[in-house]
Amino acid sequence: MGYELRPITRATLGGAPAVCQSCTFWQSREGRDVDKGRWAERVEDGWGAWGTLYVGDGDRLLGSIQYGPHSVFPRAAELPAGPPSGDAVLITCAYLVDPSTPWVMQSLFLAVIGEARDRRIPAIETFGYRYPDGQGPYERFIVHRTVFPADFLADLGFYAKRTDGPVELARLELGGLVPVQEKTVDRLLDRAKELLAPQPGHVPR
Repeated sequence: MGYELRPITRATLGGAPAVCQSCTFWQSREGRDVDKGRWAERVEDGWGAWGTLYVGDGDRLLGSIQYGPHSVFPRAAELPAGPPSGDAVLITCAYLVDPSTPWVMQSLFLAVIGEARDRRIPAIETFGYRYPDGQGPYERFIVHRTVFPADFLADLGFYAKRTDGPVELARLELGGLVPVQEKTVDRLLDRAKELLAPQPGHVPR
């Protein structure tokens, strides 16, 4: 099965999930409106692409993820367990099209990890949630797209920096990794290559 990772910019936003094209939840504070086009222009001028689209065979969208400097996502300062750290890239939300392909979510996170390392950014942060036992992929990855299962984040090397009830600000250290941590991240990135290009008839777990 073929795949393609496409950066999200104003030029490619039309290929994102419909709800994401106009959503400004992260771009605004509560009770304030933001022009997404102007926001995107400002971010692209100072940072570049602010997300990734995961596209499969036949130009079929499988998922998307949004991320960037925390300063361009003011809503993050209002969430429980916030605000995020100034030195980290913030993953704000991700959209999984098909709940039967949760490996797409892992692949999107690993793509962000790879880009952050290439940019020599010291850490990645995002918001996690400790779900009760028995919650399936639909509840964990489809119902809430702006917080991620805490155990899923832990498997990728994130730890809880701050907690507020079941919500946590999760952090993955990339700068100044000790050798064991460095090898762990490298192994995750190698695994991403397998997940991004699964063999026909095989669904990675």
